[in-house]
Amino acid sequence: MSTLSAEQSRLTTVSLVILAAAAITAALAYTRAVMVPFVLAIFLSYLLAPLVELLRNRLRVPRPLAVFCALLVAVGLLTLLGVLITTSTKGLLASADIYQDRVIRWAESGLAFLARLGVDTTGITPAETIQRLPLPSLMRGVAETALGLVTSGALVLIFLIYLLSGRRHPGQRSEVSAEIDRSVRRYIVLKVGTSAVTGILVGIILSLFGLDLAIVFGILAFFLNFIPSIGSIIATLLPIPIAVLQFDSLWPIIGVVALPGLVQMGIGNGLEPVIMGQRLDLHPITVLLALLFWGLLWGVVGMLLAAPMTAILRIVLDRVETTRPMANLLAGRLPWDPVAT
Repeated sequence: MSTLSAEQSRLTTVSLVILAAAAITAALAYTRAVMVPFVLAIFLSYLLAPLVELLRNRLRVPRPLAVFCALLVAVGLLTLLGVLITTSTKGLLASADIYQDRVIRWAESGLAFLARLGVDTTGITPAETIQRLPLPSLMRGVAETALGLVTSGALVLIFLIYLLSGRRHPGQRSEVSAEIDRSVRRYIVLKVGTSAVTGILVGIILSLFGLDLAIVFGILAFFLNFIPSIGSIIATLLPIPIAVLQFDSLWPIIGVVALPGLVQMGIGNGLEPVIMGQRLDLHPITVLLALLFWGLLWGVVGMLLAAPMTAILRIVLDRVETTRPMANLLAGRLPWDPVAT
């Protein structure tokens, strides 16, 4: 009877966990418009909290003024991001007609080659077809979407004010809470630092080649670096269409792909493991499932935040004895694995 009762208890617990997970998932999907800025504000609060503590402890600045200074830094970064995106997009729009003419010439050359092979190309008019494509409006729509993400930072700043104002001093937290806070802060700061180095180097390299939207591709490299493995590949391949349209020679195209790829590999496989130890300590299957889960819930922003949020979840679970087996499972260490024990 005791064995049966224990089995029923475990089944009840598992069922409740599944129901709770389903309810939380539905709530996260329903409150997406609010939760995404809130999570972004949490990440920013970990980045800006050291600045607030520095102003308070070293310069004896009152907390409200320290929070205000930190918010000025955040607003300045968002403004700089918007200006860079706007400037680069205007340059691309100015060259839209040139790119369109080049695509038309390529299409006509392709049709001529097919005609020499005996393929009937009568009635195909690439110039009229391509000119009817709303390329400028499409580019403008992409730019407006990017700017919309930046302008939605107003809600992020509101959350950030409350998070920084209500943040307790480390000495007022419990030992477990303080340890979790230190681990999460260290991960976020180091990950943002390596991603910033990646984005800056990629932007500089592409700018030296004279590639249009070089700064935008550098910003994308920064954000995509938060997606393990897949993100660096996407960031490396993104400039190819612009490079093919812009350059007549093959070597600049190769350089635009190869050099940023080397930067991605060097930082991702060399620098990050050295300064971050075991990196995410997440199993590849865990990362893939996290990308799919958060991507379905919150779209592209969810995919960008998937790996950091899952890594932070593993850190939190690992610091509590009761939930440590779940942290081991996220890291790919099964309960019967001697390493997990």
